[in-house]
Amino acid sequence: MQYFKNTNIDFVGKRKFFTIFSVVLNVIGILMAIILPPELGIDFKGGAEIAVEFNNGTTISQIRPVVEKAGIRGLELKSFGTANQFLIRIPDVETGADKVTTALESSFANQFKIIKVDKIGPKIGGEMFLDAIWAVLLALAAMLIYIAFRFEFAFGVGAIIAIIHDVIITFGLILIVHQLGILDLEINQGFIAGILTVVGYSVNDTVIIFDRIRENRDKHKGLSFPKIANLSINETLSRTINTTLTTIGVLLILVLFGGPVLQGFAFIMFIGIVFCTYSSVFIASSFVIYYLDRKKGTEEPKTKLSTAKA
Repeated sequence: MQYFKNTNIDFVGKRKFFTIFSVVLNVIGILMAIILPPELGIDFKGGAEIAVEFNNGTTISQIRPVVEKAGIRGLELKSFGTANQFLIRIPDVETGADKVTTALESSFANQFKIIKVDKIGPKIGGEMFLDAIWAVLLALAAMLIYIAFRFEFAFGVGAIIAIIHDVIITFGLILIVHQLGILDLEINQGFIAGILTVVGYSVNDTVIIFDRIRENRDKHKGLSFPKIANLSINETLSRTINTTLTTIGVLLILVLFGGPVLQGFAFIMFIGIVFCTYSSVFIASSFVIYYLDRKKGTEEPKTKLSTAKA
């Protein structure tokens, strides 16, 4: 559906402003990662996680002293799901879950039930964390190679810069939201899945515009590259807005009503897709323009010099 026909918005003309704006956002994202170090889930740091559901109005303040009396160190206790459900996380993989169950039975006999118990050793958790990092890096490398072969090397680098831009900003916002206690967004397998999905969405959004640029370069050979890029962004504007609005609409519903299991993944996707759309319009093409201008600037003096010698 073409809601925006024959638009002529000067996206490229404002590229310096948006480049500075994006650099500021990325610096803030990196600073957040330093100031607010991410919290690793038991998927990556190892430990045991016990999900408990109580029959009555038991609170965290009542559960915590009971578990701590059992000699549990490094206890993490938070609400989960409904008002009577809680997550108990402990670093003790071997006997921690049994100690927690015994302590709860001694004080809350017949008042609770164990929903699930997950155990991951620290060595396995560390290996999974490294594997997750490699998965993200290999995904970026594969996309760079794909776009470089399909278009040009500058386009591939532009797409990777847009992806890194999206991931850093999304990561910074996630750390802020997690530290404020708005949502539980620790680094686990669901988090990595969300980031990889954001990476895929970002490159798809960027490739749509790059593909239109390639078509317009053949169709409008007399136009400069900045004008072709601006024309291509305007021509794909309806598609970009339609796709983004429908996607973030669904994700917003999942964030609000999806429950704790889906909230983290949906929020990562929600924030990531907003910035994916922004970067595909203002960042990726701007880098290609910058690269081609620099390349043109280095080639022109050689051409003049060879002409003078002739």
